This record gives sequence, structure tokens and C-alpha cells, in this order.
Amino acid sequence: MAFLTTGNVAIRGIAACVPELVEENIDLPLFLRAGEAEKVIASTGISRKRILKKGQTTSDLCAKSAEKLLSDLNWDNNTIDALIFVSPARDYIIPPTSSILQDKLGLSDDCYTFDIPSGCPGWIQGINVLASLISNGDIKRGLVLAGDAPTLLNSPKDKETRPLFGDAGTATALEFSPNAAPFHFLFGTDGKKYKAIFTEDGGCRNPVNEESLREIEYAPNVIRRKIDCKLDGMEVFAFGLAKVPSSVVRIMERFNISDNQIDYYLFHQANLYMNEKIRKKLKIDPSKVPYSLRDFGNTSCASIPLTIVTQRREDYTKNNLNSLACSFGTGLNLCSFYFTTSNIVCPELIEFGELPNPV
Repeated sequence: MAFLTTGNVAIRGIAACVPELVEENIDLPLFLRAGEAEKVIASTGISRKRILKKGQTTSDLCAKSAEKLLSDLNWDNNTIDALIFVSPARDYIIPPTSSILQDKLGLSDDCYTFDIPSGCPGWIQGINVLASLISNGDIKRGLVLAGDAPTLLNSPKDKETRPLFGDAGTATALEFSPNAAPFHFLFGTDGKKYKAIFTEDGGCRNPVNEESLREIEYAPNVIRRKIDCKLDGMEVFAFGLAKVPSSVVRIMERFNISDNQIDYYLFHQANLYMNEKIRKKLKIDPSKVPYSLRDFGNTSCASIPLTIVTQRREDYTKNNLNSLACSFGTGLNLCSFYFTTSNIVCPELIEFGELPNPV
């Protein structure tokens, strides 16, 4: 695993946006047996999710988050030196969605932009990359726009994924600050298990063909095409339960962080059963572990900033807080991140309902 420390950078604000359309798990037609929906809701902790309408994308949600955050920070859009878009659900294969967002947000032509096509661990990865760019002071301000649209990448006929995943987009603003407390990171990868969260066709290895679009029934109400993402839930569960606690312990030991220094543990919102197993294994007080998954599901790389906005917004805006975030998934990648915030700007959750103009 890789330990990293980045100095001279502060988080100034976090915003989040979700679609206005709500899908209730209790009403899903995928559950045919009596009590099946209730059982899934109880084990996952996910009652409902937000779903994009046709024609909407992740970048629309991230753009709304960024617009609101920049306005509330009172930052001139021309002062944004870098923009990173983190998502597996990009608008197009080419060009990078970050280029589209630079134009949509009216940022300077001198803005450094690029995409990170990462899923669940993506917010921490994006923060690390942007903080590294800012830390020497040449780049002063930047945005990490992290979000995902799993409902566009998964099959709506797959009961292994549809009850779990929701759509969301977030914006996190970072700024050069010589007096800021350092960011501490820990990263790891188990590439042998890359197929645990996997889309077989659609890339350069397996281009889309006629067979890619054929629906295949793998089990009752588990129907996918090869261009749909599939999830090996047991593999991800085993990875999370084995690796997350050790990652948290190792970053705390490496940087001499004690439990009483941490105000909140911000875990990726995978599912309640798994997360509670991790929390209990680490013997963390429940009051330190907020959850957003009941109303929003697993929102991939948006889940940690979305949890801050929806569950602890007032605390983050009014106080100095120490947080330890941990995310895991696609790759299989694992990231832990210890950071301090001071009275950040954190707008109320934005709901997005309009259809965008076609590009």
C-alpha cells in the first residue's frame, strides 16, 4: 500500500446534487416473492434511490453542484486553475467530459482539465491528485467533480444491482493554503479481482458488437447485456471486510491518529450490512459513522461527499472537524484519507429535474 502526505491545501467547500426522480425499492417489479423486497431493504439499508431521467448525465449533476458551490464561495470562475471530473459514466468516449464542464461552467481557457474514470474510490483519488497539483502553489484553486450514474451503466432488469445503486454528482473545492493541516492518504489495489465489478463489452478490448446488445438471463430477474455492469457482491463484500479495517488501522498508526481525534469516519456507502460489520470490527461508536444510503443508495464516487452534505452539513459548516474517509470498489481499489476542515461552505442538497440542452 502507498502512504502519501500532501500539504498546503485546504478543502473550502462541498456541494452535492441528485436527480429529483425517486425510485422506491419496495415497489420494484424485480421482487416477485412475498417479503423479498423487505429483506433486501433490511440487509442493504437502502430504501430508495435517485434516478436520472432520459437525456440527463452525471456531468449535469456535477455542473449544478459546481455552480452552486462557486456562487456560495464567491469565487470568480476565472480563478479556477484546475478541474478534475471523476466518474466511470462520462458523457462521451471522446472528448473528456472535463473539457465539456470547463466550457459549461465558464472557466478560464487556461484551466487544466482531465478525467479520472474511477468508480467508488474516485473521490479520494481525485482529491489526492488535485491536492498534489495545488500543494506547491502554482495552481491556487481547483475543483473535483465526482459523480456517477449507475442507473445508466447497469441493467434495469438486474435485481443484483438495481436495488443498490443511485445517481448523484458532487463538487469539492480545494485551495492553496500554507497554514492548512496536511492531508494523509493510503492507497492499495488488488487487480487480480478486477472482474468483481465489471463491464465486459464496450471498451477497446471487447468492442460493442451485435452479441453485446443481447439480453441474457443469468438467474430469475438477473438479466443483463454485455455492455451492462455486473457486480460480484460476495467478492466485493469479502474484499471490503478484509481490507477496509486494516487500511483504517494502518493509516491511523502511520500518522499517529487516535480515535478521539476523529470526529467522523466517512465510509463509502456500499450497503448497511457490510458497513456495520466494518464499523463493529473497528469498534467505532455509531455516532461517528453517518449514513446516506437509506435515501440515496450506493452512489459510487459521490457517496462520501453526498453523505457529508445530507447527513452532517451543519456540523461541517460551523466547526473545525477531523475526518477519516475510506472508499473501496472498482479495481479493486482501496483508499483511506485523513483530513481536517474548518467551517467549510456546504450548500443544502440540490435537486435536479430539468432536461439539458443537447450537446
